[in-house]
Amino acid sequence: MTTAPSPVAARHRPWPWCRQCTGIALDLGSARTRAWMSGRRSILDAPTVTVPGDSATHPIQRGTIVDTPGTARMLNRLLGHRLPRFGRPLLILTTPVLGGIAYRAEARTAVEVLRPRTVLTVPAARAVAMAADTDLTHPLLVLDVGAHLTEVTLLTDGAVTDARHTALGTGDLSPGDLSTGDLSTGDLGGLTPPAQITDAVVVMVTAMLDQDHTSQTRDALRRGVLLAGGGALRPDITHHLTRGLRTPVQTVPAPHTAAVRGAARLLQAAHAHPSATGIPDLAHPH
Repeated sequence: MTTAPSPVAARHRPWPWCRQCTGIALDLGSARTRAWMSGRRSILDAPTVTVPGDSATHPIQRGTIVDTPGTARMLNRLLGHRLPRFGRPLLILTTPVLGGIAYRAEARTAVEVLRPRTVLTVPAARAVAMAADTDLTHPLLVLDVGAHLTEVTLLTDGAVTDARHTALGTGDLSPGDLSTGDLSTGDLGGLTPPAQITDAVVVMVTAMLDQDHTSQTRDALRRGVLLAGGGALRPDITHHLTRGLRTPVQTVPAPHTAAVRGAARLLQAAHAHPSATGIPDLAHPH
């Protein structure tokens, strides 16, 4: 015996055709904030600053939200006017793997400005793997080299089983190494050579190998490393990583937006889940 779908479930259609609900995939980086919204093809990519101009401050620093109200103001400025008047979005937020409860709490407080009906969080490394459409039935090492934070994560069956990070990134590179920097703005970076970032990655992976009493980290390393983040766009970094880790390094397509694209895929899956069909008809708000 089959049961006919409820009227609400029958009207619940895939994005971008579904008009009953809104979804946001959000990646809050120290340097850039990226967002994907249902019904839109492009990714919003903007500096992570409280306000544009000379008085701008950075509310997120090296994977830590240091100014929660400032983060909320930034999100409202970037996304608030893009939301439907009566809509309450389903929101999926990427988080630093080692951000912990404190980061998730601050992030959830900040995104309340967007009036979400549900907030789901996903480790950035898992979102990257989703964007790459990688087989997660085998152990996988994900390396994310961002502007001010570098993370290496071991995923086993899609779950985080080990992770390390260092407060270094492409934003710390010395002036002579800024092959992709913007010299017209005077953004000359710090004093860190690319080799220091890759050496830090090698140290983190070596520690993971030494402390892993199973074969998971070694199996993942033999499989190769999945590379994302802005650092993946720098040939000097990828070259040093391949030599230092002595394993293939596979760069995710469009690595700087991989995390938000993976979150968008998870968002679409969550939207299609039966539990998401019991939403009110936003075309006729009460």
